[in-house]
Amino acid sequence: MRRREFIVLVGGVAAAWPLRASAQQPEQMRRIGVLMNAAADDPYGRARLAAFQQVLQQLGWSDGRNVQIDTRWGGNDVERERTYAAELVALAPHVILAVGTLGVTAVKRETKTIPIVFNSVSDPVGAGVIDDLARPGGNVTGFMNFEYSLSGKWLDLLKEIVPGVKRVAVLRDSANPAGIAQFGAIRARASSLGVDVNPISVGDPAEIERAVAAFARRANGGLIVTGSAVARFRYLIVALAARYKLPAVYGNRFEVTSGGLISYGPDLVDLYRLSANYVDRILRGAKPADLPVQTPTKYELVINLKTAKALGLDLPESVIARADEVIE
Repeated sequence: MRRREFIVLVGGVAAAWPLRASAQQPEQMRRIGVLMNAAADDPYGRARLAAFQQVLQQLGWSDGRNVQIDTRWGGNDVERERTYAAELVALAPHVILAVGTLGVTAVKRETKTIPIVFNSVSDPVGAGVIDDLARPGGNVTGFMNFEYSLSGKWLDLLKEIVPGVKRVAVLRDSANPAGIAQFGAIRARASSLGVDVNPISVGDPAEIERAVAAFARRANGGLIVTGSAVARFRYLIVALAARYKLPAVYGNRFEVTSGGLISYGPDLVDLYRLSANYVDRILRGAKPADLPVQTPTKYELVINLKTAKALGLDLPESVIARADEVIE
């Protein structure tokens, strides 16, 4: 081989090394923080998170390969949400999924630069999370679970299935802005229906038991259980409603599949799927300020006929016919 050919050959091989090395480099690892408003052992919270991860994987993000997902379970507890929000921000993720009003307000308090996608927030403008639904601005966008006016429909539904109800206890978390506003919407609707409503603030299991027991001593009562209440006390509240024979309306289907009577609200699992799409877009360069806040597209009415029978209720056929799911 002539000297000139040897030099060209060696030079070509050397030039190919960086290309080959580059092709073998692993994909850039991205990091996603997730702050859930459920407890770590909540099967429904786990199912929602799984739906979020499944859509991410369909969009090309595989946990452990090109993305790392750090999850914290705040359980809708004010102090825990704040602690975990600080932990997630300290990890410097590329984007954070924050579930619930307490979660997103806690994360926003910690960072004004890391993109945040919220999920299941009733009134993000009123809560000070964003300035405008169409143009959220800043580093936050996401998905509402419903407008507060929906809370009044829970009272309509309770009155429809139990026309004789005169007294309603509204279980809500008074430390959560959503719980306060939901009670306000229910109370505003109550006067036109001739119903007396009273709040029961959830904070301690023993207090909830005492309050529900005291409420149940008088006749013609029913319960409305807001989303802010069931995040931590789902099974306790469902059990108390059964023990004291109180008809109860819930905002989530999970309480009805756990033995509750009836629920009307958004398909929360669908909100997690939609949130995964926004997270994907942000990881690919989109800015939260340019992504409008969206409202749910799917609402569902779920009825547990077994529970209705245990309560001695004969539900109207018109209500059953409207149901998206009937548990027998």
